[in-house]
Amino acid sequence: MALAATGIATDLVSNARAIQPSGGQAPRVAEPDDAALLAAFARGDARAAKLLTARLGPRAYGVALRVLGHRADAEEVAQEAMLRLWRAAADWQPGAAQPSTWLYRVVVNLCIDRQRQRRGLGGMLDLDAVPEPEDSAPGAAEQMMQADRSDALQTALMTLPDRQRQAVVLRHIEGLSNPEIAGIMEIGVEAVESLTARGKRGLARALAGRREDLGYME
Repeated sequence: MALAATGIATDLVSNARAIQPSGGQAPRVAEPDDAALLAAFARGDARAAKLLTARLGPRAYGVALRVLGHRADAEEVAQEAMLRLWRAAADWQPGAAQPSTWLYRVVVNLCIDRQRQRRGLGGMLDLDAVPEPEDSAPGAAEQMMQADRSDALQTALMTLPDRQRQAVVLRHIEGLSNPEIAGIMEIGVEAVESLTARGKRGLARALAGRREDLGYME
């Protein structure tokens, strides 16, 4: 049973990573990297801002939503993080951290602030506020199963301690490396490895017994 639940957890986080919004599906032809776009924005290039927003905005929102479990809060966090990126553009140092890494750090810190405020106010997490699967024209039954799995993953994620949830989202859904996550969370690589390992075990426990419900048949 433990191995089965672990397999379900792995499949769900992999699937969530696969359907993350990409900010556009058009083929890329020698597009400038994030740092180049940020520098162009600092010089007044409005098109660069549009491209960088399309590229990083959905990723910021996706992380905030998975960490917080609340759409409205996630939208506000993503907007605030992007505003801070624009403010930092003029002073951005070439060769510094990638804008995406910098943005993830801001998003995680803003999420931490939101969680502290929510606890101080005695607020409740909205476990129904989960991302919708992208429309790739699956049948109605498949759409329902995808929604059920997304809901199950979000509910399971919200049972994890905050730091474990942040690490799991960044590693297994966003696909960042352990050193990148260490920089974002301001901890050591070994601590990241420990958090993600414990987080995956926690997901497996939370999903135990749901194999058939989620369409994982023997």
